[in-house]
Parts: sequence; structure tokens; C-alpha cells
Amino acid sequence: MALKIRLARGGAKKRPFFSIVVAESRSPRDGRFIEKLGTYNPMLEKGHKERVVLKAERIQHWIKMGALPSDRVVLFLADAGMAERPKWRETPQKSMPRVERRALAQAKGTADAEAAAAEAGKPGEGGKPPVKESKPAAKEAKPAAEAPAGDAGKAEAKA
Repeated sequence: MALKIRLARGGAKKRPFFSIVVAESRSPRDGRFIEKLGTYNPMLEKGHKERVVLKAERIQHWIKMGALPSDRVVLFLADAGMAERPKWRETPQKSMPRVERRALAQAKGTADAEAAAAEAGKPGEGGKPPVKESKPAAKEAKPAAEAPAGDAGKAEAKA
């Protein structure tokens, strides 16, 4: 039985209110839960003290019991100082303003180019060794070798 600490939606239409609950992972979002651990009211301002209410001792108890918090609950816990803020939360590039997105792409492109150049210079450190160019001289050597033989044959014939 896998336990999750997640949000269960309540409230009226267009007036959301969430309970933070511990429930079995297979149970429905708003269905049966084991214990209510807090509330989240997104209609309140971000600085309001009752926007997120957590029962810290009970949350710690359930985490020790093996309950995994959802992504949103992890953010609430990080804001309360009970967990570490995840590093995966970045602004998606599609929602970034175009100017910032282009600047980021250019900065990333120059950094990638510099890294690739540094990696190419050091073949022993995980990079591929530089590719040796095939010498086209081998193709030219045959006609060059045949031409003098032919000329030499003509020269011998005249002599």
C-alpha cells in the first residue's frame, strides 16, 4: 500500500479550497483518505497566514511512515521549512518572454560550443578522439605510379 500526501479539492464551483490529506495512492483524488493534515486556500493572497495551514508533527509522522508528498505539497513544505525546495522547478521556456528565451538560447549555445571545443581538445576524458582525415594521396598514388611507368616504357622504347 503506497501512501501519498496530496491535495483533495473541495469548495464550490470557481471557488476552490483544498485539504492536504494522506491517502492511498490508488484512491480517487477527492475520495477516501486516512487523515487530514492541513488546508490550502488559493483564493487568499500569497502573504496571508491562512492560505496554507499545515499540521507539522503529523506530516513528519506520515513521511517517516513512508508517505510521499506530491509535487505541490513539497513546495508547501519547502515554504514552511520542512523540506528542501526541489531543483526541477524552472520556468518552462515556452512561457518565457521571447527576448529572454533568445538570450538564454544564445548563452547556452556559446557555453555548449566552448564545452565541445574543450572536450575535443582532451580525447582521453570521455570525449571522442579526433577523427583522422583519410589521405586522398592514396588515390593519386596509383595514377602517379602508372604514369611514370608508362613514360618510362616509352623512353625505353625510344632508346
